[in-house]
Amino acid sequence: MSNKTLAIVGQGYVGLPLAMAAVDAGWTVIGIEKSVARVDQLNSGSSHVEDISDKRLAKAIADSRYVASSDPSAVASASVVTICVPTPLDDARNPDLELLESATKDVSPFLANETLLVSESTSYPGTLRDVIIPIVNSLKPAITKTLYFASAPERVNPGDPVWDQKNTPRLVGGIDEESQKRALAFYNSICDSVVATSTPEIAEAAKILENTFRLVNIAMINEFTQLCSAQGINVHEVINAAATKPYGFMPFRPGVGIGGHCIPVDPLYLTWWARKGGQVASLVERSDEISNQMPIYVAERALALSKASTSTPKVLIMGVAYKPGVGDVRETPASALRAALVARGAEVAWVDPLVPLWEGTKPVTEAWDCDVAIVATNQPGLDVKSLLAKGIPVLDCTNNYGEQDGVQLL
Repeated sequence: MSNKTLAIVGQGYVGLPLAMAAVDAGWTVIGIEKSVARVDQLNSGSSHVEDISDKRLAKAIADSRYVASSDPSAVASASVVTICVPTPLDDARNPDLELLESATKDVSPFLANETLLVSESTSYPGTLRDVIIPIVNSLKPAITKTLYFASAPERVNPGDPVWDQKNTPRLVGGIDEESQKRALAFYNSICDSVVATSTPEIAEAAKILENTFRLVNIAMINEFTQLCSAQGINVHEVINAAATKPYGFMPFRPGVGIGGHCIPVDPLYLTWWARKGGQVASLVERSDEISNQMPIYVAERALALSKASTSTPKVLIMGVAYKPGVGDVRETPASALRAALVARGAEVAWVDPLVPLWEGTKPVTEAWDCDVAIVATNQPGLDVKSLLAKGIPVLDCTNNYGEQDGVQLL
């Protein structure tokens, strides 16, 4: 492409890493973000995304390769526009495409002729063809006769020191032959490996499958954990034993529940899509139910360890981010865990070295006087030893402290 200007709509956990990867590949990037405060923060060289350092962002700005803007008309100068906005669930736990539709409406009137528009937002199969393209065609400038479309669902894993935008294989599905050609050329300029799919729907469905696979297997191992615990069997020894098989088995570990921007959300796009087509993804729906019940099971296991004679046991949750190594609390199962504990009469506090504020509350320290502690997320810097030294029982839901006296594994 002669014009190597990329506009990225959404500068969060997906959009900003994509922007920096594109800068590294020689692109000039315009980051479109509705929040004026976020735009000002980015243009000052301050990154709000843990995987992108302030130094890396500042260099891109100093080299005139990156600028953030709240003005959607800035996409007019781009040859490629990617949409990287969240696709959450609504209150009824159905797909909520409001942000995706809004982002599409914002940029459509400013798309130049022969622009490639790519959706990286995760959604059900048919979203590009049936939702995004009709919006664009109804709002694009009259002089814009030809546009190209593709789906390339994001594969971002925040906090991963190994896999990033460059070395994670990228699925790309164009709406037609020329769209595919242009989309493959764009992603090949950024990624080490690009995998072409025959249609956008294949790419969209593959992303849903990836995370549904994880949901189902996590739910299975969480249910299996409860069965083993009831019979006095150490589930981790069972998993380790099964993992010696060199084929046909992949080890998953039990935990408080599922969290983050993918696993709690994406499979429900699949169940909704199935019902829309007159079918039922019963295994996926049951896996979602098991996952949502797991924090209740953990709460009851922890309270059973409490030696307090009071009717209000004090419980310390250690680690509230949805995964270790990050401060991201999106869809964290710690929320449901705290609610389950409170519903059972407990007083709950929390500690997390990477989270300064959570759901309007501030953390305590490990010195907080508690009756039992739950290691929900194995964050670096947690002081489990100080609790064990005081004789406080610890329920370890992360399989990291099980060899110490006073620790019970989930």
